[in-house]
Amino acid sequence: MSRHHQPAPGAGQPPTPESATRDTEQVAPKDAPHDTAQVAAQNTPHDTAQNAPQVVAHDAPPTAVHPVDESRPVGRIILFGIQHVLVMAATPISAIFLMSATLRLDAGLTVNLLSAAFVLSGVGSLIQSLGPWKFGPRLPFVMLPGGAPLILFIAIAEQHGLRTATGAVILTAAFYFVVLPVFSRLLRFFPALVIGTMIVIVGVNLVKVGAVLVTGRPGEPGFADPTNLGLGMATIGFTVVFYLLFTGILRQLAVMLGLVAGTVLAGLLGSIDLGSAAEGGLVSVPELMPFGSPQFSLVAALPLMLYSLASMAEATGQTVINAEAVGKEIDTRTDVPKTVRGDALTSLFGGFFGLPLMVTSGENIGIVRVTGVRSRYVTAAAGVVLVVIGFLAPVTRAISVVPSAVVGGTAMVVFAVITVLGVQMLGRSDLDRHTSTFICAVALALGLLPILIPGVYAGFPPNIRILLESGVAVGAFVAAVLNILFHHVRPRIAARLTTTSRTESDR
Repeated sequence: MSRHHQPAPGAGQPPTPESATRDTEQVAPKDAPHDTAQVAAQNTPHDTAQNAPQVVAHDAPPTAVHPVDESRPVGRIILFGIQHVLVMAATPISAIFLMSATLRLDAGLTVNLLSAAFVLSGVGSLIQSLGPWKFGPRLPFVMLPGGAPLILFIAIAEQHGLRTATGAVILTAAFYFVVLPVFSRLLRFFPALVIGTMIVIVGVNLVKVGAVLVTGRPGEPGFADPTNLGLGMATIGFTVVFYLLFTGILRQLAVMLGLVAGTVLAGLLGSIDLGSAAEGGLVSVPELMPFGSPQFSLVAALPLMLYSLASMAEATGQTVINAEAVGKEIDTRTDVPKTVRGDALTSLFGGFFGLPLMVTSGENIGIVRVTGVRSRYVTAAAGVVLVVIGFLAPVTRAISVVPSAVVGGTAMVVFAVITVLGVQMLGRSDLDRHTSTFICAVALALGLLPILIPGVYAGFPPNIRILLESGVAVGAFVAAVLNILFHHVRPRIAARLTTTSRTESDR
């Protein structure tokens, strides 16, 4: 894992007499008698007096603030935060719209859930970025609903009702805290080989998600519409041009500028409907328990609890790759549990507002890598912006009118960066060893299968199918198990057989 070192001021240069005097004065206690200090100085050998300031000079300079902990001017932090929000806003919007359409929720309830999704995404981002107490790793993270947790929530709601689905979210959030101590002991079985494989699968899956926003789903009306394809490609082109021509802060904002330029082009082509943005009130306040009091059923919550184990594995990979992206050295045994606790706490709150599990998103890591802005205060600012959006109905509606093709074009670039980060991690995981190559190959094959061929597990029971269709969970599980078998179990068996054979030969 890369780590940035800054040489101490004056490193490699002999200390001057003046600096030696200053250092000696700083180390001497303030209440030391003047004559005692003089006697000590007179009785100290010359070479010892010269060496002492060198040691003090090495320890005296304060440690430099890591870029992830640097605070920037408020204006820039807000701009960079808005860039994260613009790229990520499509996820909560599409998640709630999908949930509303599938469960046939009315318009008022949909607006309420969308408001709650923005507010809880903002709260979760603040927790993960600022890291109060033992919650959050203090890394630039954004939290969002969606993905497999959303599908599981919808499945539970269809089978057992919305109140039972919200109860399942609350039970699963509590389950995180119960299982976490055991999971923390298993983190040593997730080396760079396992995590890198998982990150590659995550990146490929996210690129596909972004591409579907551009093309639509195969078999549906409007699939691969030339206008949408043109908007997506044009947005990518704008982003590349801005990144090529600009420098400094404008280059760091290339992702946001590309999205804005794509939106303007969509407006000129008549692909934006502004009528819906002007309808409705000014303020939207999330409603507590919108479906009524939660109902708790362990049987109904079991699929979501099983998924939470895969979610913790995914959180492990995202924490490591986030730290890798910002160049910060972390301790997975302490920082990964902080990420999981942040997920659990935010999901616990979200359950009472009718939302599915809230998970830490790896999507914004691509933005961090592209822009080079590593400060966690940027994602904290994004969290504040998300909370504000959740209460300002017109802003929510305005964001929702950005064409999905434009968002998808931006997302494809950002998400592809995550895949590259996974490849970089694999490059440092000793792939020259045949066993490592074999582990990575098998995990990628099984993890990418449900992503590349949707519906491959359609013949399986629903609960098992939901788990198998999570390529990230399958890839992480396969890589972890094979890593244990090849790099832990097999060497021990070989060592025991060798010892036994030697003992028998000695006899």
